[in-house]
Amino acid sequence: MTAQHYFSATPDGPLERRNIHIQLRGRAVSVVTAGGTFSPEHVDRGTQALLDAAPKPPSAGTALDLGCGWGAISLALALESPELDVWAVDVNERALLLTGENAERLGLSRVRPTLPADVPADATFDLIWSNPPIRIGKEALHQLLTDWLPRLSSGGEAWLVVAKKLGGDSLQAWIAAQFGPGLTVDRHTTDAGFRVLRVRRVQ
Repeated sequence: MTAQHYFSATPDGPLERRNIHIQLRGRAVSVVTAGGTFSPEHVDRGTQALLDAAPKPPSAGTALDLGCGWGAISLALALESPELDVWAVDVNERALLLTGENAERLGLSRVRPTLPADVPADATFDLIWSNPPIRIGKEALHQLLTDWLPRLSSGGEAWLVVAKKLGGDSLQAWIAAQFGPGLTVDRHTTDAGFRVLRVRRVQ
């Protein structure tokens, strides 16, 4: 499958649902996925590295899963913190459909699958978890993070996972240079070639 396929608003090919059984931060669940979305066969290694490294999310407040795919990160957040409002954001309409179906089947009523343009302009987030779409290209990725990282609320944190071979270290340096003292960034851990970065809103 090409990158264009799952980065498209409306992927090519029929919607053929498949059930897979996965673990999300120690919780065994069954979810539905489909072709035309990112990693439909399993939780990809990068997302797993993020889920293994990130601390427990706040019990309430507002979180963002940026580039939600079929919902692995959004579901993990909502399962662990049922009172947390989770915005599941993606440009891929099929991904949003599947995220909504998975949240419904798991009884997670606070997950909101949403196109980026439909998130209120004044919305801020106490927490962002993301396996960002590196393969959209550096310029598009930088614009994506420029749009969303400044929307962290005071004291909020973003946890990002990026493969080292795809520029994890250079992305960390860019975030530090781009956002100045208002947002700090550090490498929390390295797992199987993936950098897990922590970005903090300090003012």
